[in-house]
Parts: sequence; C-alpha cells; structure tokens
Amino acid sequence: MKRIKKENLTVLNKKFLGFFEDLKIKFPQAEIFLVGGAVRDLFLGRQTLDYDFVIRKVSLKNLEKFFTQQGKVNLVGQLFGVFKFVPPQGDKKNPFDIALPRRDFSWGTGGYRDVEIQTNPRLSIKSDLSRRDFTINALALKWQGFNQKGIAQWELIDPFNGQKDLAQKIIRTVGAPEKRFKEDYSRILRALRFSCQLDFKIEENTWKTIKEKVKFLNKIERTVDSVQKGKIVESRVIEKRVVPYETVAKEVLKSFSFNPVKAFDLYDQSGAFQELIPEVLTMKNCPQPENYHTEGDVWQHTRLALKNINSNEFKKYFGPEPASLEVIMAVFLHDLGKPYTIKTPEKDKTDRIRFDDHDNVGAAKAREISQRLKLSSPDKYGLNVEEVVWLVKQHMILIRGEIKKMKAKTIAKYFFNPRFSGKKLLQVSFIDIKATITKKGPLSLDKFKEMVERIEELKQMSKNKKNLPETLISGDDLIKRFNLKPGPVIGTVLRKIREEQLDKKIKTKEQALVRAGEIIKKENYF
Repeated sequence: MKRIKKENLTVLNKKFLGFFEDLKIKFPQAEIFLVGGAVRDLFLGRQTLDYDFVIRKVSLKNLEKFFTQQGKVNLVGQLFGVFKFVPPQGDKKNPFDIALPRRDFSWGTGGYRDVEIQTNPRLSIKSDLSRRDFTINALALKWQGFNQKGIAQWELIDPFNGQKDLAQKIIRTVGAPEKRFKEDYSRILRALRFSCQLDFKIEENTWKTIKEKVKFLNKIERTVDSVQKGKIVESRVIEKRVVPYETVAKEVLKSFSFNPVKAFDLYDQSGAFQELIPEVLTMKNCPQPENYHTEGDVWQHTRLALKNINSNEFKKYFGPEPASLEVIMAVFLHDLGKPYTIKTPEKDKTDRIRFDDHDNVGAAKAREISQRLKLSSPDKYGLNVEEVVWLVKQHMILIRGEIKKMKAKTIAKYFFNPRFSGKKLLQVSFIDIKATITKKGPLSLDKFKEMVERIEELKQMSKNKKNLPETLISGDDLIKRFNLKPGPVIGTVLRKIREEQLDKKIKTKEQALVRAGEIIKKENYF
C-alpha cells in the first residue's frame, strides 16, 4: 500500500477514534472501514474534514445504542442506515458519518433521489464500494488497531484499482459509465468538478459517455398525482427536474471556484454549457475591434480573463488570498452583453465594432442566468447574485473618463459601497484590463494604478486608514444650528457637505457648519 504522509494521519489517532476499541470490545465481530473521499484525500495529501465510516456485522439498532452512549448522535439519515456522530473530543461542526454497508437500486430515471436503498450489516465492503461513482472514491481503509503512539493502523481495500487511478490522475467510473450515469445524471457534473478540483483527466470512455448523456441534465420526470375533491377525483401531472437546479448550482460553483479556466473548457467541450447556460456560447465568434482586442473574439477574451484570476500579477496586487466566487462569476459573465449589443460598420454603419450598453445588458443576463440556475442556493458555495450583477454592470468604470478628474464622491460611491465590495470591483477591472491585448501590446495598467492611488488618498483621510473618513456633521447638527425641520433639505445639504469634505475643501466640523449655512442661505432653505 502506498504510504500516507504522517502529517495526514495525525487526526486518525486514538484521541479522536478511541471509540473504535470500545466498539470492538462490545462487538468483537465488528469490522470498521474508513471510506470514500477521506481515503482519497489522505492518499493525495489533502486535508479533509469529512470522515465517513462503514461498520459491518453490527445491526443498526445496536450501533445506535452504542454510539448514543459514546457521544452525540444525530439520526437524520437513520432511514438510510446512516447517522452522524460526534465523539467527546470531536468537532461538532464536522461530525463523523456512521453507516451500515448498503446497496442502491436505481429506478432508472437518473435522479439521485430515485433509488431504493437496502442496508445489510453482512454485506461485503466490496459490494458497498461497488455502488460508488468513481474509482478514486471507491477506496476503503479497514481499521487494524492503534500502534504504540496511538495512530490508527489500516489495511487498504481497493477492488476497482482506485489507487492506480489516483497515481495516474484519472477520473473513471466504477463499472460501465453508461450504467453509472444513468443511476444519477448529476454524476456528470461531479466528474467535471473532480477534474477541476484535483486537476485530473477524465478517462476516455467516461468522457465519451459524459458527452453522450449530458443532454439528460435537463431531463424532466413526469408523474401523475390524483387528488379527491368530494366525489370527484382530479388528476394532475407533476413535473420535476431529474437533476435539481440546486445540485447544478453547487457543482457549477465548485468547479469554477477550483479551476475557472478548466471549468470553462470542460463545460464547453462536454456540452454542459449548451444544456445549462447556452447564452454564453454566443460569445464564440463574436468579433471585437482589432485595435483593442488582438487576443481574439469575446470567447477568447473571457477565457484569458479567467486565466488571469490565478496569475502571479493578480496576487502581486491583491495578495495570495483566492478570488471570491463573486469575482470569478463576474469575470465569466462580464462581457456576455457584447453578442447581444454588437454593432458593425458593415451592418450598422458605425465607425468600428461597438458594444453600446453591453455592461447593462450583460448584468441583466447575469441575473437571469443566476436566478434560473439558483446559484444563490448552496449553503457553502452560495453566490451573492446581486453583487455579481453589480460587478458586471460596473466593470467598465476604469475605462470611462479620466481617473484624475473623477469626483471623490463617485469613487466613494463605487469603491466604498456599503452593499458591495470595492476591492472586488478593482479585481474584476484589473482582470479585464490584463485580458485586453491591443495592437500596441497589453492594455496599460495606468488607469488601474491611478484609481488605487485615489482610493488610498481617501483612506488616508480616516483615522484607521482603511475606510472613508467619518462625516463631519449630522442632521441633528443642522437642526440645532439652523433651526431646520426634518425633511429632504437636510439630506441635500449633508450630501453637498460630504462631497466637499471628500474633495478636502473642508476639514473640521465648524468649517462644515459654516459651509452648510452658506448653502442653506444660497438655496433659500430657511
């Protein structure tokens, strides 16, 4: 068995797994296996917080009774022979999954919920592993006890050569790909996600089947339901997606978060874009003015932009922290409005190719796509859709006008926005600029640097050097000083004072009140 690095075994020690010994004392016949993704990640040297165990030769009732005495038990999956367990020294946020061996009998619809689950304490571990999606997830480690240092000892169970596929960096289904995907069509997206997450290649037959079956991602299952109203029985047809959009959202967002460029390529080449986000395919062969975009059409520009997200230059300006999902998805969709707004000299008699209002049109498309795919639905990977829409809408802000002449209140509006992140807007703008290759070479970063300087100037006006300076006066100050009544006039005066404060024309509270008096008198607000 390939050795697992010592540092990856530290969590698998007697301190956290000591209940194994108690279980063996209580049930000597018990066999305990660590299974699934945790085993995969241990071999890959990746950290994991998800530990799934299969226990053979002990009934569910006896397991439940035993673990209830050992720690905290959640019976949420008891119906399927699974429950969650937190040992005394465990992490409440990351409980262990404890399960009996089981078999899944698919109804043949392709829906992951459309299966009959049969648990059996005496079912072999090989049979349990045979129901899993990919060989790299069909590995098990059989517990053999603890060594003198209290580290768990294991025997590898690998009936489908998953360890070999891990070594060769291959995603391959357990058994025939057609059968495996027909059991659950969401596995198509899981294959793409694992390829992005692990940077693995999808095995040839698995890839071929993905391209053949990808159309089933939009399959609708129809059932007839009868409702009795008095003496009349009414029938209605109920439609549901075999792969719910919530599942689609989770897989799409995971894929793009792990590797934006690879996700972009795989979703295109597999046909997943055609089925799920056909709008983005309009970017292909959508020309751009050669003077400004020698990198190619809108599709090629978008791909280059996604590539820049993980560039060293991006990290140089923004640090090592990965870009947020909002930034990634905004970059992905930032120019989607171009194919819908394109005007050409030949067709529209313009001086050159133009995309007037593409930022607003693209923002509307981004909202439509995000809502349709329910991209805000996953708990962990849920997207702030409104922020993505805002980023797409504002991504041209550095291109328009001269930064040095831009009013301070405008910079405050966009880069110190209380609802959305100015840093993310800077990041999207930077990425877009770096993906723009003019005839003279890459587009200059001068405007980006000028904006960074303007932002820093505003930050320096505050005490903490991080935010905008606090306002000099309040509405109460105006009411007391000038005997004004509450109303819209106060807001108007405060906005004017704030603008002059940010422009460094006034610096103290008294100066602000004097200036407020001048404004009130001039506008006859008394």
